[in-house]
Amino acid sequence: MTIGILGTRGIPNYYGGFEQFAEYLSVALVRRGYEVYVYNSSLHPYQSSEWNSVNIIHCKDYEDRYNTAGQFIYDLNCIKDANKRKFDIILLLGYTSSSVWGKMLDKKRTIVIQNMDGLEWKRQKYSFLVRFFLKHAERWAVKHADYLIADSIGIQKHIRERFNRHAIYIPYGAIPFSKPDINALKSFGLLPSSYNLLIARMEPENSIDVILEGMVKSKAQTQFLVIGRTDNKYGQYIYNKYAHDKRVRFLGGIFNYQLLNTIRFYARLYFHGHTVGGTNPSLLEAMACQSMIAAHRNIFNSSILDDDAFYFDNAEEVAALLDSDFVGTEYEKSCTENNLQKIREIYSWEIINNKYDHLFSSLTSTVVKSQGATRKAEGRQAEPGMLKRQFT
Repeated sequence: MTIGILGTRGIPNYYGGFEQFAEYLSVALVRRGYEVYVYNSSLHPYQSSEWNSVNIIHCKDYEDRYNTAGQFIYDLNCIKDANKRKFDIILLLGYTSSSVWGKMLDKKRTIVIQNMDGLEWKRQKYSFLVRFFLKHAERWAVKHADYLIADSIGIQKHIRERFNRHAIYIPYGAIPFSKPDINALKSFGLLPSSYNLLIARMEPENSIDVILEGMVKSKAQTQFLVIGRTDNKYGQYIYNKYAHDKRVRFLGGIFNYQLLNTIRFYARLYFHGHTVGGTNPSLLEAMACQSMIAAHRNIFNSSILDDDAFYFDNAEEVAALLDSDFVGTEYEKSCTENNLQKIREIYSWEIINNKYDHLFSSLTSTVVKSQGATRKAEGRQAEPGMLKRQFT
């Protein structure tokens, strides 16, 4: 079975969540006997045609010349190439620019599966016109795909309510972290449980302003570390507003995962303020590091954490959490152990990869080959029935 994975900048991962997902999934599928092709931007640092037995297809990307417009050209080039190869399944990751070209996909020969992103059109960093486009892009993605995947219960619910379509729920994954390097803290002058932590892109919908305002209002003298690049407009606003507080330390971007996970592991309290995503990778990574988590109160976070976290809506609640004494309590121990167990039993990459394997096998078993051409069988239309029961 041949699988084409589109919609990312490529593998190995140098960029973000979908790229990391494509990396883990593609390698796992190859080990299960699939022939897998991942589309890479021509600007990707890795230029070889194969990586860990995964086929790499490089398509021309003009983002360096035309910024965002270049992404649309790159996605168009990927889809045009994919149509020539006649994959059994095309897995599209995200919909922001690829959805424009969705109607061009050759669905007579190929099953098209769309892994939906978060609520991109709610991101405040975008202008009104961009958010208007993204809202339509979400609709186009739903329209042109044979099957939809949601990596969050919240996104699954949104798709059902807005489009009256069923999205198969398969979350994101993480790996339990058990080898922290306490010596790594020394380079930052830190001790275990001597600091609170926020790791996020500097964007308004990540509640960074709310969290740091709560820090300023609190009486806590514990250091507050902020990890994330501050070179964008919002990042500069946040830095200029809060850098005067001696308790707040901006460490910039840290891309060494061993170091990052060590910092997570030894944090007193980890703040997760994301409000519009699906299953956010950074939240799962914090759970995998046994961090005590304080999360923004919304369905995306609560559907994952349940009762095993603190929650906040505003700066006053953040301040109260920072002033509270929970370290070493049974509640903290219960939360961190329960969240780690969720990683092992629900969000393990092995489990996630098995679900995709099962899904692909189930879908292709409903495809009938006739007279040398592949067509979709009537069984494909059973999405709300059998497939819904299997993959809900």
